[in-house]
Amino acid sequence: MKQIIYLMSLFLIFLTSCNQDFKETTFATEQEPEKSLTSSEIVKNIDDSFKVKGKFDWNETSDLMVWSAALEGQNILAVGYGNESFRSYETKDLKDLKTRILEIITASEGKKTEEILKYEDDVLNYFDVVITKFETVQKLRKLNGIRYVEPTGYALPQDQKSDSGCSTGGETIAVADYGTLSSGAKVPWNYYIHKINQAWAYSTGRGVTVAVIDTGVSSNQILLGSEFDDYYSGRTIQKYAAYVDSWNPWSNTTDGYHDKCGHGTSACSAVGAPNNKRGAPIGVAYECNLISYRGTSDVVLDGYQEQRGVTRSLTELANKSSVKIISMSIGFAWSVGNISDAVKYAYSKGKLMFAAGGTSTELTNWYPVIFPASMAETIAVTGVEEGTLYDECDVCHYGSEIDFTYTMERENNHHQPVAGYYTGQNSYFGGSSVATASTAGIAALVWAKNPSFTRAQVIARLKFAAALYPNESADFGYGNIDALKAVRGY
Repeated sequence: MKQIIYLMSLFLIFLTSCNQDFKETTFATEQEPEKSLTSSEIVKNIDDSFKVKGKFDWNETSDLMVWSAALEGQNILAVGYGNESFRSYETKDLKDLKTRILEIITASEGKKTEEILKYEDDVLNYFDVVITKFETVQKLRKLNGIRYVEPTGYALPQDQKSDSGCSTGGETIAVADYGTLSSGAKVPWNYYIHKINQAWAYSTGRGVTVAVIDTGVSSNQILLGSEFDDYYSGRTIQKYAAYVDSWNPWSNTTDGYHDKCGHGTSACSAVGAPNNKRGAPIGVAYECNLISYRGTSDVVLDGYQEQRGVTRSLTELANKSSVKIISMSIGFAWSVGNISDAVKYAYSKGKLMFAAGGTSTELTNWYPVIFPASMAETIAVTGVEEGTLYDECDVCHYGSEIDFTYTMERENNHHQPVAGYYTGQNSYFGGSSVATASTAGIAALVWAKNPSFTRAQVIARLKFAAALYPNESADFGYGNIDALKAVRGY
């Protein structure tokens, strides 16, 4: 079972201290503090913000918090500037603003631009700098024209994390959890609930390209390799790497597209694993084209290289005209400025983006919808149980930002079967991760049947085919989508 796991302490503290008053550790911002906050103090302030406000935002916290987290995160700050998240070209005013900001930083730090400028984006209006001084954070946050100043290198302490959804092991799929096509390919049990198997009479996703930003795709799974186009002709799978697998933020060399986690392989399988003769589960849009981007090492987007990897993936995919749909079964507890900029850029290019509502432990799925599913530019999806009237899966998040649900959990806790990490291996894939990837596959079926549709028309068709339409649940959006109705339009 692969899930987006958040075992942050904020999920545990509420058990004993939900009624405590919210107090953020603060120092007078007019003068240099004697010392930075400790790692545990930073985590506590984040926990307290979630308990009281239901969210955490670097823009709403103290200069001391930002500075302290930057020091904990290899001294890296992401600085978003200008009125917009991205640009088609750099105007003189925007260039002057950036130059002025860098001058303030270099003067405060006592260093040259080349010593502090870590990264400058060609499209998005942000850059990364290396800082050490408290006054630098103070001055930046007081400037007009600054959208955010975030410690993008900050990662949760290791004792606050789990395995982050990674698994490469196989599982025996129960006979009751699938049907079988004449080819021998397995049809997951929940496809029948969403009428995906009936929708195939009208659309298989052919001609539509779906991109998956995740942990990559396994080079050990032949169905997502040389046999991706074995049963039918004319479809392609492309594999890219944007994540740099290094603790060193100065490293810019990726080690390839190969999935070392397993989560991305499962997501790609759910979207578009081929009709096959190997007895493996078939994907929702089994004739679509796939593009896999290894943007992260696991599903929790903390740390500099993971956030940069996802940002780069989104920006590059935004510029690929063939891509219609982007699926992201990944996320983070709070908003990340540069990823948010990249999401908005991809949205401006007409991409239809699906994002996971969040998956955590059974005791902590009260936690709000995660980022970037919380953004208006994405379609947020969560998983629900079989045979219930919209009861979230044991580990799934829900809330007002959710747009659609997808049935992926049985009473026996079995989830959706997918092709495994290795050829000949299958596994179960659960949580909002499989819900997101599979819903992206349904959207591909709709777009393939209606190639002239705009993004807005595809979304409208998905809503029309959802069980709660024209109403919308406070926690589950428009509910489950009837794929047959979505494809046919009636």
